[in-house]
Amino acid sequence: MPFSSFRAPRRAVIAMGAAAVAATSLPSAAEAHGHRPTPVRIVDDRATRDTRALYQYLLDMQGQGIMFGHQHDLSEGFTFEEPDGEASDTEATVGDYPAVFGWDTLILQGFEKPGVYGGTDEENIEALSWAFEQGDARGGINVLSAHLPNFVTGGNFWDTTGGVVAQILPGGAKHGDFNAFLDRIAAAVKGARRDDGTPIPVVFRPFHENNGGWFWWGAGHTTSAEYIEIYRYTVEYLRDTKRVRNLLYAYSPNGSFAGDPTVYLKTYPGDEFVDILGYDSYDSTAGSAEWLGGLVTDLAMVVDLAAEHGKVPAFTEFGESGEEGRNLQWFTDVLGAIKADPVASRVSHMLTWANFGGDSRAYVPYPGHVMEPDFVDFYEDPYSLFVSDLEGVYGARTRAVASAPFMHLVTPTDRQQIAADETTIRVRLTSAHSRKVTYAVGEGRPVELRRDEEGFHSGVWAIDPALLEGSSVTVTVKAKACGETYTDSALVLLGEVEPLPAGWVDDFEGYFGDDVTLSESYSHINTNTTSLSADHKASGSYGLAYAYDFTSAGYTGIGKSAGPDWTAFTSLRLWMRGDGSANGATFQVVADGAYFEYNVPLSGTAGQEITAPFADFAPAPWDTAHADAVLDAAHLAKVTAFNLYLGHGTDAPTTGVVYFDDIRAE
Repeated sequence: MPFSSFRAPRRAVIAMGAAAVAATSLPSAAEAHGHRPTPVRIVDDRATRDTRALYQYLLDMQGQGIMFGHQHDLSEGFTFEEPDGEASDTEATVGDYPAVFGWDTLILQGFEKPGVYGGTDEENIEALSWAFEQGDARGGINVLSAHLPNFVTGGNFWDTTGGVVAQILPGGAKHGDFNAFLDRIAAAVKGARRDDGTPIPVVFRPFHENNGGWFWWGAGHTTSAEYIEIYRYTVEYLRDTKRVRNLLYAYSPNGSFAGDPTVYLKTYPGDEFVDILGYDSYDSTAGSAEWLGGLVTDLAMVVDLAAEHGKVPAFTEFGESGEEGRNLQWFTDVLGAIKADPVASRVSHMLTWANFGGDSRAYVPYPGHVMEPDFVDFYEDPYSLFVSDLEGVYGARTRAVASAPFMHLVTPTDRQQIAADETTIRVRLTSAHSRKVTYAVGEGRPVELRRDEEGFHSGVWAIDPALLEGSSVTVTVKAKACGETYTDSALVLLGEVEPLPAGWVDDFEGYFGDDVTLSESYSHINTNTTSLSADHKASGSYGLAYAYDFTSAGYTGIGKSAGPDWTAFTSLRLWMRGDGSANGATFQVVADGAYFEYNVPLSGTAGQEITAPFADFAPAPWDTAHADAVLDAAHLAKVTAFNLYLGHGTDAPTTGVVYFDDIRAE
């Protein structure tokens, strides 16, 4: 039907009730005319019929509208107390349900409804299955996010300590605990079935927003290679070991990327492991032209990449995160900016976060909320699609394209540091068999690996003690399968790195002289490049060369974990060489959840020691929740991170290089 009439059936379908809404397995046009099944290339070439059909539907819907999604729409809200599968803030406001229902693995821990705090694993597995069933019964599409616990410390997803990813990869001390949690995810997904026993498709979105530093799987807490391997392992475990056949897999880093695909793809696990290319972005600017422009640029980049890689593009998470209600047309402004761009407008869906009730933010306005009129206008725009707009979601007649052989080196990962005298080489080969898989160190002779009980080709690498004195070597693995030779490799860093003294953030000496290792140790915001400088430094062999580019954003930042206890110190000290510009630097200390800042100009061009007394740090202007806080002993006892921002000054150059060294608390 013409798109202009796409809205017509909405209220008629709602009036028919949930049972009618659930009947979305309508025949596709191809099926009705007896055409051959459409080939689909997805991560799981043994996926269920409906899972394949959902993927094809998401592809076909591009350009016809954007499906609106809401996290925990049926389980958390301002208009109801307990979930019954029907109550919804979205439905209460516009008389319709979202097209996409978001859920989270926190349900498995009883931390979010319909999970039960203190409940058994079995009860909460059943609760997550029930959630999927309710979203499906309303006629919507289910998405599962994963805010995973810290498997090393026992803390939550915000606890970035412990080097978690390295510990849950195969061979890690917490690998079994991670597998046990994946077992619960598998049980919940496999247990989600319709009355006729049909498995309900789910889009799984693990390890999201990893390019930020706020989760333990994020930048600065794990390397890109470790991230890629834990994502791959998760897919292989659920698909190949647990045989979960009703999952699609989404990759969703956080913006902004200034439209740069190389930055977006830095931690991309590969086409063999991803069905949906996503993008997360929250707005703290009340819908400023700058934020909207950057959003559209990045979404267009994601759409282009999806087309290039044969994937579905999606705006996987969004919301207004500043002062609530500052822009009363925020929803329609966002939708208007996206749909006005012929490329960005092709994203399949856009999902906003949960309404947890009480004093929490309303990401979806409820009746009487100040933004209710705008959300109604958003709903009534023909380009926003809600559940009554969905037709034939599972109707496509498809066949899966067989997966090609794929081999990857699981451990060690690229830029992994090893100080022990031996480590285990692990190689995974899928969709093929090989009689001989080997590894070689540098130019050394190949050593054959054996298949182990976990399905890896593995073997112990006894490391030459002479190499453990601060060297790096390349480990290369090879396999012959299906008449082809497959290879993969990793640069391994060997030897101990002397730990920094208490209070030190970085002296830039512990990176084996490798710029990539340096970059992987920090989280990065907006466009910047970090490298080691042998020419500009305060001491030792290296300092930091921090190159900025404000072409697409007015600031840039890097950060890493710090602390935890700085009560013995009174100031932050570092060496800095400015670039003579009117731009500025901001030193930021994150302590007990508050963000404290100290500003310095970049006008000098001579290297100098800078002392920033903690008493002179002030709360970040945007951190209104801690506007009256001071960086006192109570806060200094709970330091978690140090961030270094560079900001664009008036009439100042947009590019430059600033040098730093010996960043520490004294």
